[in-house]
Amino acid sequence: MHYRQDIIEVFSTFAQLEADRFRKWLTDPKLRRSIKKCLEHTPEASNAEIFWGIYWHKHWQNQSHSLAKMHLSAYLQEPCYWAAEKTVAKFTNNQYSLADHFQLANAEVENILKGFKPEISNNLQAYAQMAIPTRLRDILRQRKEADGCTNWALLRKVSKKQVLASLSHAGLSPAMIAQHRLAWCCFKELYIQNQAGGNSKLPEPNRQLWEDVANLYNSERLNQLTQQTPQSSPDIIEQWLTRTAIYLRAYLYPPMDSLDALKSKNDYNIIWDLPDPSSDSLIADILAQEDAQNSQNKLSQINDVLLKALHECNPQSQEILKLYYQQELTQQDIIKQLQISQPTVSRRLIKARESLLAALINWSQETLNISLTSNQIKDMSNVLEEWLRTDYSQFNLISQSS
Repeated sequence: MHYRQDIIEVFSTFAQLEADRFRKWLTDPKLRRSIKKCLEHTPEASNAEIFWGIYWHKHWQNQSHSLAKMHLSAYLQEPCYWAAEKTVAKFTNNQYSLADHFQLANAEVENILKGFKPEISNNLQAYAQMAIPTRLRDILRQRKEADGCTNWALLRKVSKKQVLASLSHAGLSPAMIAQHRLAWCCFKELYIQNQAGGNSKLPEPNRQLWEDVANLYNSERLNQLTQQTPQSSPDIIEQWLTRTAIYLRAYLYPPMDSLDALKSKNDYNIIWDLPDPSSDSLIADILAQEDAQNSQNKLSQINDVLLKALHECNPQSQEILKLYYQQELTQQDIIKQLQISQPTVSRRLIKARESLLAALINWSQETLNISLTSNQIKDMSNVLEEWLRTDYSQFNLISQSS
């Protein structure tokens, strides 16, 4: 099985960083044993990484193998690292290091696996290369915005779903969650009413506001809370909401622990229950659906299709797309630079995206024989947006330097 050594390494090793630089690959013995067992039981399977990426993704989807996510995390180490390095270079005033970005990227693996659609593209690593940089940029913008927020501004902008999730994550009892939720609802209603405009630098709540919030809470608790609770004072309400803001920050923007720390020797000797990974039906299913060797060209075909569709757009639309996606200008910046109206910019962006999506859908139907549902079209639209923000920008930069 020596000729399959590359597959073993790809799905069982993790990158170690030191002094904010890549140092070496660390092999996880339990993953190594797992992938070797797979290869021994499936000699007919392909040697292509794409094939085994789909294999483990199907196991992850079906929850039929306890190590599937770990194998996929190992597989996506390189996309995570390169996305982190690219983001560090782009966000020069960023407070986070390369190791921090790498940690953030690894934390997004679960979301990447959820967003990947094998029926649209069978190359998980190529999808991750497009999706991870986009997710990192969004996370950094959110963190920057949150870091500049007071507790009260943060409480004002979050949703009820986020509040409930953060309170539950903090371990509060259902009764306490209900009380904190109601206090937040009362605060949000009164704090917004008492402010003028959309100023993000809101003043500190004064004593009168806390008294008003407490009065509203004590009135609403009789109808809103299922359990009988005593009245709450303004000081108690302020304490609850301060804690709620702390819980929200911890839930939405958890602190980043170092991934670089060397594990102790015992960490590599954990006994894992390794289910039989041979799964003949799964292997047969993948082999029947995908020819891994032929499908490696799909990504380049998609690039060709989208670039051709881009060239067919009118010159003004092409210019707007470049400014919006490559230079990351806002619509207001584009209006000033091109001296055109806001409706024109918005309309050009929408029509250009629609043209590109139509080209991608037509290619999928004609080349892949896929009959797309509305949900699949929505997923494809997300893939298009990621392509515009990553591959399209890179292509233009490469073209200009050639």
